[in-house]
Amino acid sequence: MADFGNSFGSFGKSKSRPFFFGRSMTVREAPIEAPQLDRSGSMRKFYNSFESVISTGNSIKGKVKKLCSLFEKADDSQSQSQPQSRSQSPTKLKASKLGTTDLRVSSLSGNHWIGLPGAEDRIVVYFTSLRGIRRTYEDCYAVRMIFRAFRVWVDERDISMDSAYRKELQCVLGEKNVSLPQVFIRGKYMGGADVVKQLYETGELAKILEGFPVRAPGYVCESCGDVRFIPCMDCSGSRKVFDEDEGLLKRCLECNENGLIRCPDCCS
Repeated sequence: MADFGNSFGSFGKSKSRPFFFGRSMTVREAPIEAPQLDRSGSMRKFYNSFESVISTGNSIKGKVKKLCSLFEKADDSQSQSQPQSRSQSPTKLKASKLGTTDLRVSSLSGNHWIGLPGAEDRIVVYFTSLRGIRRTYEDCYAVRMIFRAFRVWVDERDISMDSAYRKELQCVLGEKNVSLPQVFIRGKYMGGADVVKQLYETGELAKILEGFPVRAPGYVCESCGDVRFIPCMDCSGSRKVFDEDEGLLKRCLECNENGLIRCPDCCS
């Protein structure tokens, strides 16, 4: 211990450092080597596994074929289990999807067509002017504007103005719930808004309307303003007339439930 104390005490006096302080305190980092990937080995494993899959017959193509065969068997069993009453012809299936619109196909084919009596020389459009159902009103408005673009005279029958037109349309089509609008040209049933729009876009409607008289541009009926109805001239829209013989008020037989009659100038 004495020797250690002497040597430590002489540290301040002598310029030489003791032996245990002779090492450098700096840390030297060892060079980092980048890892090397054995790509050749990994690719060999992939090819070996792929060859094993092909050799065993469990390839992706084989699995897809198995799945397709399973689905085909399921479809065949389901079709056989369905009753024969559900099997319908393509025309009936199309008519059930499109509703009354598909009746135009049968009417133009000549096998069976729906006719409107007394309308062989005119264009008849059943529509509504009420805006209760937006889609129905927009379809009715679009069909009316299409025919007005050709400037042909159209017999517009508003069922909201006269309920007799609704009953008439139901009797002609043989259905209770009828969508609007419905179009008849030369007495033959054409269809609804979708059919008229399609004929207009393809140019077939212009060929169908050939031969109809054309009105002057901007023509508007001065009597009804193209409303097609005016107040009854006998009862002035009150739906009641006075019978002088009996001295009683009776129901007017000339007007409809709204006290209106067809315009004699543009609907004659």
